Amino acid sequence: MDTLMKQLIFLALLTIGSTSVFADTLTLKSGHPDSYVVKKGDTLWDISASFLKDPWRWPKLWGVNPQVANPHLIYPGDKLTLVFIDGEPRLVMKPHIRKSPQGRISAKDGAIPAIDLSLIQPYLLQNRVVDEDWFELQPKVMGGESPSKFHVVSDIIYVQGELTVGDKLGVYADGRTFKSSDGENLGLEVILSASGRVIESGPVSKVELLSNLRETAAGYRVLPIEDDSLMSAYFMPRAAHLELPASVLASGKDIRAMGKLDVVYLDRGAEDGLETGQVFSIFKDGKVVVIDGDGIPVQPHDRNRYEKILANVSSDNAIKMPDLYRGKLMVFKVFDKTSMGIILVNERPVRVADKLVTPDSLIGSE
Repeated sequence: MDTLMKQLIFLALLTIGSTSVFADTLTLKSGHPDSYVVKKGDTLWDISASFLKDPWRWPKLWGVNPQVANPHLIYPGDKLTLVFIDGEPRLVMKPHIRKSPQGRISAKDGAIPAIDLSLIQPYLLQNRVVDEDWFELQPKVMGGESPSKFHVVSDIIYVQGELTVGDKLGVYADGRTFKSSDGENLGLEVILSASGRVIESGPVSKVELLSNLRETAAGYRVLPIEDDSLMSAYFMPRAAHLELPASVLASGKDIRAMGKLDVVYLDRGAEDGLETGQVFSIFKDGKVVVIDGDGIPVQPHDRNRYEKILANVSSDNAIKMPDLYRGKLMVFKVFDKTSMGIILVNERPVRVADKLVTPDSLIGSE
């Protein structure tokens, strides 16, 4: 076997094995510090972002360190030092000790969380995705005491049906009907317009509006409002693993291009194994280049009808280019067939139909 053939075989084996090798290797951020003193208001994500290219992989940065057996128990004043163990970066904790009996400086609110809900709450949408037929059966807004067509904070609205006095409700308008790429109905988007409290019960109950995100009108539906306690105070980011392909279904605000801290809908939900805190890498499908009869690569926008057919079937003349990395998102709310995520890392604009993959599987090519 000649030298060139050996080199080609070695490169092929290296390519085959590169995914698993890169998948378990932490990549340090360029210009990272050698140490860090924890400040009040920090999160594990923030701290890890000072060191790692992919901060959601913080468990590996701290997890095997016996001095940080529970990374939730890190307090303001603690000094974190970057060391290498068996060639892998690790954070070693050196508690800040004062020259007094008090010892460690502890935050009144406890240990440092992973991703604090309060930091991303302003960007999260309170919309829901529900079964359309079920939504049509929920109590309906019939109007209000005010002669105005629209109602806002402090207005009293009338709701059809006997409601329990004191109950807090959300007022929702119907939005988009979501369907999968193969036409399956994934549910109806319902948009929170206001919150209110039942002040009088009867065949037509009275609800006082306590807050509003938009004006409330007759025909809207009321649902028990989602309790903030149902959403974890902090998220534990981890790689998502799915058996079926997933993609960006829609933007939260119905915009064409999305960026950092924008909300997106995903076309997978609890039925597919999605959970809050899961992280996806976002990629645009690589374009398919067709080789014409003269051996010239033809770009998608330059194809004739025959070349378009070639690009849509398995053909030696149609070659798929590498996928284009967009960024990363974290799931924060899960429904039966869909879910919502917030974009945490954004290198290029994210668009509907971009595909979502397990971050580790492509960490080497990002």
